[in-house]
Amino acid sequence: MVGSAPVSTMPAGFDASFHVISVNGSQQVCETWGRAIPDVAIMQFNQVEGQTVNAQAVRKVLNGKATGYLYVMRWPKSMTRLKRGLAAFDYSYNNLKIINRFGRMSMFEALMGRLNVEIDDDMKFSNGMTAVFYALTNGAKAVILTGINPDSSGHIYNDANLKRLHVGTDKDILQTLNKRGFPLFTADPEVAKATGLPLWTR
Repeated sequence: MVGSAPVSTMPAGFDASFHVISVNGSQQVCETWGRAIPDVAIMQFNQVEGQTVNAQAVRKVLNGKATGYLYVMRWPKSMTRLKRGLAAFDYSYNNLKIINRFGRMSMFEALMGRLNVEIDDDMKFSNGMTAVFYALTNGAKAVILTGINPDSSGHIYNDANLKRLHVGTDKDILQTLNKRGFPLFTADPEVAKATGLPLWTR
């Protein structure tokens, strides 16, 4: 599971047997590991057409890239417009799906045991956590996070040093899943210290 925090670490023992899930522009990281095409990419809807610094940076690093499955979070418009938006920066995929708000809520409830309706910023969780939920609900034997650090700021694909959102909710999710015994690890030593997640060393 590859996120966009400025610091990331290739997991110990990483090879072709690992499935890779990237979040937004973090595909840039796994490309340096020899995995140019992740198995799954999770993308926030605003990255497709948005004009923020972050959205433009994501499109720049993903230009001409590809993925196996592409899941776009909370896309509010038509599938036709989504495909056109992705084609505008030449991003290709084998399968394209939209996960709406209720899909995110369903995954959260299945693993956390409570409902999160995301009605304000304090309740919302990141796409990195959505990727964690996706992996666990699809039966992953171990989920290894890298570049997913709730306490960090900035992104690997730009130098704007933007503040990371959803810090409290994300940390709560990671610590709760860890306490409940889910096979969740991190490859980043500083994240292990900050969250209590076990460090992947295999």
